[in-house]
Amino acid sequence: MPSQENDVPSRFRKFKNKGKDSEEMRRRRNEVSVELRKAKKDEQLLKRRNITTSIDEPVSPLHDNNSRMLTTIEEITAGMHSNDEQIQFIATQSARKTLSREKNPPIDTLIDSGLVPRCIEFLAYSHNPSLQFEAAWALTNVASGTSNQTLTVIKGGAIPKLVSLLSSPYPHVAEQAVWALGNIAGDGSEARDLVLECNAMPALLELIKPDTSVSFLRNIVWSLSNLCRNKNPPPPFHMVKICLPYLCKLLSYSDNEVITDTCWALSYLTDGPNDKIQAVIDSGVVPRLVQLLMSSEVSVLTPALRTVGNIVTGNDSQTDHIIAAGGLQQLALLLQHTKSNVVKESAWTISNITAGNVDQIEHVINNGILTPLLDVLRKGDYRSQKEAAWAITNLTSGGSVEQLATVVRVGAIPPMCALLDSQDWKTVTVILDGLSNLLQAAEKTGEVDRVALMIEECGGLEKIEMLQHHENEQVYQKCSTIIEQFFSAPEEDETLPMTNDGNGHLNFCVSSERNINF
Repeated sequence: MPSQENDVPSRFRKFKNKGKDSEEMRRRRNEVSVELRKAKKDEQLLKRRNITTSIDEPVSPLHDNNSRMLTTIEEITAGMHSNDEQIQFIATQSARKTLSREKNPPIDTLIDSGLVPRCIEFLAYSHNPSLQFEAAWALTNVASGTSNQTLTVIKGGAIPKLVSLLSSPYPHVAEQAVWALGNIAGDGSEARDLVLECNAMPALLELIKPDTSVSFLRNIVWSLSNLCRNKNPPPPFHMVKICLPYLCKLLSYSDNEVITDTCWALSYLTDGPNDKIQAVIDSGVVPRLVQLLMSSEVSVLTPALRTVGNIVTGNDSQTDHIIAAGGLQQLALLLQHTKSNVVKESAWTISNITAGNVDQIEHVINNGILTPLLDVLRKGDYRSQKEAAWAITNLTSGGSVEQLATVVRVGAIPPMCALLDSQDWKTVTVILDGLSNLLQAAEKTGEVDRVALMIEECGGLEKIEMLQHHENEQVYQKCSTIIEQFFSAPEEDETLPMTNDGNGHLNFCVSSERNINF
């Protein structure tokens, strides 16, 4: 479906019941992409440096851990350029240990000394897996640095040699190559595509076996997620979709770290057009993803929720898969989560479901989501309130008259009016659209006066009147239209209507109180 998330005016065009369909109402992530990119850096590292202490560090089975350490850059450089492979090994290991310092590793200094080209040469020493291992580890830590530092590894021709090492008969060598490639792929779209073009994806998938160790599998899945990552541009889908059957199985693995990175990979693959979302759905992951929404581990819950949220940005049929799997029951609970980011993501997900058809909105209502959603609207943090406002307004845009009456009955009007004080004009326009939709629905059944009175009694009318002076054109136009249509009764209407009582006497008719039913 065509993406309109960067076209701000398009979000405020007339709603679905005035010609806008659910495809347009659903909101992709680009509008908050900067915020989400920052969050992703906190939640999942793009690069990982292999740091160990001298105690219990991994070494090649062919060498003990008592090799002497070269301490100066000059000694390391001379040793790496020696013709003696034992000296080469000692020097490369010393370089790797220097790069593995926990703080301030001298990456640039070692790059300037010629470390990178020499390590890349050693990757091809198939007769000396210990040297391959140390060289791959050193390159892993160089590639964990800045983009310029990673670029030295790429330009030196390391990628195809590292991919070749994925088929090494020595698991520790293959694992270090996996880690290095993951760091390179994590540098951005261009580096990621270079790794994919060297057929790293099928080679990585070959390493996923029943007897693969947990630590090895963690690195494999993390590297897979980096190959699926980044949107500008996204990875060539034909190159990454082959991992979907593996990701489906990995969702049920016993290790939370493996599950977490599997969910991140799926979140990247679903953050796009509907054909990609459908491919993920077809892999069979949806029931397990919804089940993971119950996880007590926020590290698992966050990417699982993000993936579910991405799926419901698709079409109605794709959204139905989440509903059928029981997603709405879990989302109702997540609106009450202690983590504000989880609440925000849940409200955003629900806003894309309420942008759907009448049946989907009915499922939202029947699963008890309105009450916790309104709690978020009343007292959630501002970002969560904003998403809850979208969820309510989307419901008022595409719901039936009866469904809109339910929104009024559960008490939506006061918290909606409270948000009219927002400093964000976009949120104000969302609320104004929601109130206008409720008033229009009430007008159809003769209950507009009651709804208007509710708005007035909670201070909403006063705020709408004040907003007529707002600097934003959309805000004051919407306010003026609402006041003109629903709060400017003709003077003659103040005369009470009269009926004949059958005996020739006229009675003034005053409507009795009754439930909002539209």
